[in-house]
This record gives sequence, structure tokens and C-alpha cells, in this order.
Amino acid sequence: MPRTLASLLTVLVSAALAVGAALGIVAALEASPNQPNTPMVTYENHENTGQGR
Repeated sequence: MPRTLASLLTVLVSAALAVGAALGIVAALEASPNQPNTPMVTYENHENTGQGR
């Protein structure tokens, strides 16, 4: 019986730690500022100028 109780407590503690870690990660990601979604490379449209053929 003590082994069963110890294993049950281990499972409960590990599940609580996993939930706490997940909530901490989500909170850290929510707290970080949003990065601008700007492209690093832009392409110009050359259809009207006749270039790029």
C-alpha cells in the first residue's frame, strides 16, 4: 500500500508541475510584445515597365 500511495502522489505532483509549467509558458508568451509582421524581401511589380523579362 505505501508504494501505491507514493506512486499516486508522484503522478499527482508531476501532473501539477506539468500544468504549472504550461501555464507559465503561455503567460510568458502573452507578456512578450508582438513583433511586426514585415517582409524581409519585397519584389517590385515590373509588368507595366517592361523590365524583368
